[in-house]
Amino acid sequence: MFLERNHIAFQNPTEPDKKKSQLGQFMTSAKVARFMASQFQQTPLDECRLLDPGFGAGSLSIAFLERWISGKIDFQSIELTACEIDPQFHENIPAILQPFSSRPNFKSKIQIGDFIERAVNWLLISPKTKFTHAIINPPYKKVNSNSKHRHLLRAVGIETVNLYSAFVALSLALLTPGGQLVAIIPRSFCNGPYFRPFRKYILQKSAIHHIHLFSARDKTFKADSVLQENVIIHLERDVKQGDVTITTSTDDSFTDLKTVIHPFSRIVSSDDTESFFHIPTSDKPNTIDRYQFARYSLEEIGITVSTGPVIDFRLKEHLQDMPDPDSVPLIYPVHLNGHGPEWPKPGIKKPNAIRHNKETEKWLYPNGFYCAVRRFSSKEEKRRITARVIDPKAFNEAKLLGFENHLNIFHNQKRDIPEMLARGLSVFLNSTAVDEYFRCFNGHTQVNATDLRLMKYPSRSDLINLGKWSKSKDELTQAIIDEKLEELIS
Repeated sequence: MFLERNHIAFQNPTEPDKKKSQLGQFMTSAKVARFMASQFQQTPLDECRLLDPGFGAGSLSIAFLERWISGKIDFQSIELTACEIDPQFHENIPAILQPFSSRPNFKSKIQIGDFIERAVNWLLISPKTKFTHAIINPPYKKVNSNSKHRHLLRAVGIETVNLYSAFVALSLALLTPGGQLVAIIPRSFCNGPYFRPFRKYILQKSAIHHIHLFSARDKTFKADSVLQENVIIHLERDVKQGDVTITTSTDDSFTDLKTVIHPFSRIVSSDDTESFFHIPTSDKPNTIDRYQFARYSLEEIGITVSTGPVIDFRLKEHLQDMPDPDSVPLIYPVHLNGHGPEWPKPGIKKPNAIRHNKETEKWLYPNGFYCAVRRFSSKEEKRRITARVIDPKAFNEAKLLGFENHLNIFHNQKRDIPEMLARGLSVFLNSTAVDEYFRCFNGHTQVNATDLRLMKYPSRSDLINLGKWSKSKDELTQAIIDEKLEELIS
């Protein structure tokens, strides 16, 4: 019962929102803390040296210690090292640990200050400082490229862009062989170029035992209004990789917990140079995985995808609400909300045109057929990927087009692509199978050009045939698209 009391007393300290944002701190609920503590597996160790690099209100450490006291994990003794940078928590730490302090087989060390500085000093100056277990709810905040933290991390061979990945990487480095780490972190590390070094660091140093996914983006840290998908990951240092347990639940009540065990190859593909982490939520392989229908890179197809080059605030003086003879169409996602382009669109808050001159010409593409994918979707939308065909006829025979930065554009060296290829790409990308596949490694609402570039696609000829089929249809519903894709790949 102590965990509940501790959580109620300390989960929402009187801290201004501004400070919470500065530190990137969000408190762990009692239910999440218990679930995280339950992930640790019994080992033959007699002594546990537990690291909590962001102690805060103490929920995680308390959950671990209560599990120990209840006999669910067995150690003769535990030594806790609790690190905390925020002074408002410091005076509470002795009271939080008081129920355990009288036990002769429990010791605690309170480390006041910056965990990154302390961890780097341990690794460089006191390499014998090691831990057998680490339980982590790290802060979420970017690490600037020239910051003190970035230089400290580089000193120990860690390249990363956020405090949460820095905390996990440092804690992993401080573990003994066979040491276990459980952390709750944003799912954003699973894909994208910025977290590539962090993913590779995890794979080099540890085996992944368990990943838990919270499917509701607004429930895990609902008290702090944090809107993102979060995962709990369980790693073990320097052991052989085996199968991976994937569990899912809607929120931190865990009432709809589902468990599936997958071979590691379904989580990280051996031929993926980016080491994307896929988190399948079904025991059945995705349609694309199952039939390997999509196994070609964009380079093999002869096209590529790029973010729209027109950044409107940088070219503000050249934008126009409506077109005139000296301008060309400027396409935003709002122009593609239907089945095809709707341009110009009076009454919207975005400009419909951009002047064509020497300053803007390098940002413009020739008018023609393209496939466009919105970079962002709202949390209410069912789909992550929404693709539309750019049809040149929709733009009054304009010679050039401007694509705004919130679109991803499939093109051929900044030129248009064949109509049927554009149509086939749009059909394929709008299929449920692709959307489900994409969600396995993308945990946020942003669809990056890099993600689309690293995906696999049907062959060029298959895409063209798919495009011809789509043009022959009066209507393309989701059911019709999915039925056609299943027919092609089965």
